[in-house]
Amino acid sequence: MSNISPFHIAIPVHNLKECRTFYREVLHCEEGRSSDHWVDFNFFGHQLVIHYKEKSEASLHTNPVDGKSVPVPHYGVVLPWDTFQDFAKNLANKGVSFIIEPYIRFEGQVGEQATMFFLDPAGNALEFKAFKDIQQLFAK
Repeated sequence: MSNISPFHIAIPVHNLKECRTFYREVLHCEEGRSSDHWVDFNFFGHQLVIHYKEKSEASLHTNPVDGKSVPVPHYGVVLPWDTFQDFAKNLANKGVSFIIEPYIRFEGQVGEQATMFFLDPAGNALEFKAFKDIQQLFAK
């Protein structure tokens, strides 16, 4: 692990069993502690907790970014460039339906990055991204 401290995020899911399988089998997150209402996962070195919550009828909100409709809220991680490419192929092979297909955002500009968006089985939006030059992560 790097010198960056891991973060913790807790998200609501209305289908604990289905989401538990998704994070473990599709995203390959190692499962940690759990109860009948929540499950901890090692989410790429960070702690993700899925908590049961009754289903909401709220619709997905988006904001425009680089000509795409980015879902808000969303969460995810920044992966190494080569890992991102392999991960995207693996997700596609597993039949994950993308909200925004993997592509290069801000191509040729400051902050150029590979990115993709998809939903978990509870409708939570996830973004995974990568930078060829990680120094561009917070570049203006």
